[in-house]
Amino acid sequence: MQNSTLNTATTSNASSSGTGSGSGTVSASASSLATSSSANSAADGSGGGGDSGSTSRPVGDSSSLNNAGVGSPVNSTSNGHDTKHNGFTNNEVGGTTDAQIDNDQSIVPAANHNFHLDKANQEIIRLIGQYLQDIGLNKSVKTLMTESGCYLEHPAASKFREHVLSGEWAKADSDLKELEPLIDNGKPSIIVEMKFLLLEQKYLEFLDDGCPLDALHVLRNELTPLQHNTSRVHQLSSYMMCSNNHDLYQRAKWEGKGILSRAVVMDRLQAFMPPSVMMPPRRLRHLLQQAVELQSTRCDFHDMAFKTNLQNVSLLSDHTCDTDGFPMQTIQVLTDHCDEVWYCKFSPDGLKLATGSKDSTVIIWDVDPYKFTLKHRTILEAQSNISVAFVSWSPDSKLLLVGGPDDTPEIGIWNVDDGKLVLKMSQSVDDSLSCGAFNRDGTRFVCGGQKGQFYLCDLSGTILNTWEGVRINSVAYRADNKTIIASDNHYRIRGYNFDDPGTDFDILKEPHPIMTFTVNSADRLALLNISSQGLHLWDLEDKCLVRRFQGIRQSKFAIHSCFGGVNESFVASGSEDKLVVIWHIRREEPLGKLAGHTKTVNCVSWNPVYPSLLASASDDATVRIWGPKSHSANATPESDDCSSCSSSSSWNMTS
Repeated sequence: MQNSTLNTATTSNASSSGTGSGSGTVSASASSLATSSSANSAADGSGGGGDSGSTSRPVGDSSSLNNAGVGSPVNSTSNGHDTKHNGFTNNEVGGTTDAQIDNDQSIVPAANHNFHLDKANQEIIRLIGQYLQDIGLNKSVKTLMTESGCYLEHPAASKFREHVLSGEWAKADSDLKELEPLIDNGKPSIIVEMKFLLLEQKYLEFLDDGCPLDALHVLRNELTPLQHNTSRVHQLSSYMMCSNNHDLYQRAKWEGKGILSRAVVMDRLQAFMPPSVMMPPRRLRHLLQQAVELQSTRCDFHDMAFKTNLQNVSLLSDHTCDTDGFPMQTIQVLTDHCDEVWYCKFSPDGLKLATGSKDSTVIIWDVDPYKFTLKHRTILEAQSNISVAFVSWSPDSKLLLVGGPDDTPEIGIWNVDDGKLVLKMSQSVDDSLSCGAFNRDGTRFVCGGQKGQFYLCDLSGTILNTWEGVRINSVAYRADNKTIIASDNHYRIRGYNFDDPGTDFDILKEPHPIMTFTVNSADRLALLNISSQGLHLWDLEDKCLVRRFQGIRQSKFAIHSCFGGVNESFVASGSEDKLVVIWHIRREEPLGKLAGHTKTVNCVSWNPVYPSLLASASDDATVRIWGPKSHSANATPESDDCSSCSSSSSWNMTS
């Protein structure tokens, strides 16, 4: 165990709304939309329940529809329409046929007095009706609405949809005037925006038809007088110069005249309607997607990189993940070190593991990503019999920066491919070079320690710049490849820019010593191992403490934690109680505690490419490789000691 108690020296340099609004995606094919639009068409007043002056009506209230002028009586009527059983007229009584039903375009209810539906059930039926309509099952919609006594949408809204999808712009404008009182009490700005969308489509279709004079008339006499979105009007006018239709489609990013582009416009118009008049587009799909996403957030082992959607999950059961890929048990124990192992780190390409020990050696292991096993590759003998306290890989996984504990005056760089020492740097015997890191392109590195040395160097060992009086114990490069962050003995993490020596700034401060820290690959979050406190998660951009993870024991010794999983949705750390502890990044309580080591676990490393593998280094002179239970053939007897804090949860992982 490396004692990293910090000195108290004073020398220092001081992250589908489900509304469906604005959606431009066409979910149905042109043929389906065409069918859907024809199913909504009707003579004046047909389409759905409610009257033109209100946004809703009681279920089965036929008077409101009759007052709105919906249809005319034909034989026996209810709500202004033929009385039908389950949406079909009895041929013997009413004299109609199924063919006539297909021609009846309205979707309005016939009162059903046998039962009463509360508000929630009415809305569910409307959602189902809209979904059936979207996929073209229009006779089913008619049956559902008739039998339930519910309405799908306001009659004027049905007419409006029909006329928009059929390109009857004058009628659509008239429908909009009828709907105006129902749309946010006729708020002028919304009505103008809706008119603008209609006229924009009308203008583009005239251009598509090769009628520039008609298009110019719309532009000058209809769009411009609205005095709305002037910049867009200017853009539209530029389309008059398009040489052909293909040029128009490209410049306008438009589908061309037809049902597809009109459906996009209808989706945008629909977003302005109150749901009692016309539901937002594809509302049921949005609700189901929200439900799937919520279940994913409640799955303890779910990795946020796995985007759950209606295409890759089943709606017939709650979301659960497959635990087969999660590292839950020991699948290999590496015993080649003869003393405490202080550090372990997988290479960025995931194919190598470096382990550093108090025995002054670094061992490089090759990773077999198919068998989930590691094989001894080579031993790097540390210089001057100095214990190895940390290693840092270059981004290309070819070079390894190796350093010792406090009071170590030298640092080395090794070529992992041939096992040769590339650089041995020692500026002064009084230096302390106990931490270091490569920059993001592997052309430079920084190193420093507790005696106040802080160097920026190139790969030849030339010191390019120094920062005096900064006592640090952990360091990392930011994504901009210029800013370096380092923890010091004033319990802070500060940012430094060697290209501009006057630039240094505080990022965060803890009330207790920061022993080590690590930054995630997105360069946004940092894990801090805090003396006598445990593991803390910080947001480096917002400079705020996000979470205090529970469940590890840490006093004043250096323990190194890590991020892991496909999208780094998990966190792991060693502990002085011999355990490896794993958390989901969103939860304070651990998912699992992995037992097997017999002494303090100093460091853990999650494979960045093959996240079913996790390595841990311990004072018991071993390195354990943790893998999925599906590889139980390689498991060691100690793997039975692995405990899970959430046995009912699971994790989705591909390897």
